[in-house]
Amino acid sequence: MATVQEFTISDTLWERLSPLLPVHVPKAHPLGCHRRRLADREVLSAIFFVLRTGCQWKALDATGLCKGSTAHSRFQQWVQAGVFARLWDEALGDYDDLIGLNFAWMALDGSLHKAPLGGEKNGAQPHGPRQRRRQAQPADGSPGYPGGAGARRG
Repeated sequence: MATVQEFTISDTLWERLSPLLPVHVPKAHPLGCHRRRLADREVLSAIFFVLRTGCQWKALDATGLCKGSTAHSRFQQWVQAGVFARLWDEALGDYDDLIGLNFAWMALDGSLHKAPLGGEKNGAQPHGPRQRRRQAQPADGSPGYPGGAGARRG
């Protein structure tokens, strides 16, 4: 089983990722009472932990990486800033340099409309969920209510 330490960002990876992050300009509070901002590297490690494990954001609180609310709000800020789109572009370029991409098998167009020569339509199914079933009459001749004729409600 993986430990939390395995999800921390290495120095070489951080050198590649840090230029992609937006520069944070601290806002001065008139009373000087803002909490200290958590380092981007720690928050990015927590975000990658959530993305790799599939856990909920609030589950980060138990890992010790950072608070789930901090990681989620920073994730939303970075998505708005296009950080992960730039990361995807760089990673795709690196993969192409190392291994090479072969786009020959990819489709260039997709379509979400009916095929012009589609097959025949299926008719109503005899076992459809809306079909009423016939029930056998009870042996005593009552109308078929579970408790006999006097069991009607209403």
